[in-house]
Amino acid sequence: MAFRKFLPLFDRVLVERLTAETVTKGGIMLPEKSQGKVLQATVVAVGPGSVNQKGHVQPVSVKVGEKVLLPEYGGTKVILEEKDYFLFRDGDILGKYVD
Repeated sequence: MAFRKFLPLFDRVLVERLTAETVTKGGIMLPEKSQGKVLQATVVAVGPGSVNQKGHVQPVSVKVGEKVLLPEYGGTKVILEEKDYFLFRDGDILGKYVD
């Protein structure tokens, strides 16, 4: 609910990373060091878009609720009501998952 009070500017996208799996399919507990960085996230808020050279607003290519693939590095960490969110530019998002 905290992200409803926060609106990204321009072509920024606020995402919440999915949690890493701590147990394998066989039931083995994984230590934190062996868990990889989760590159999947859910979009929780989007900005209005960027302005092109002609002055027209180019909308963001993802919508709230979509699952996206993030780059391994990058993004700005934002803490809202003790939860971690990340801000990415629309162009930095690698792709989105289609159901």
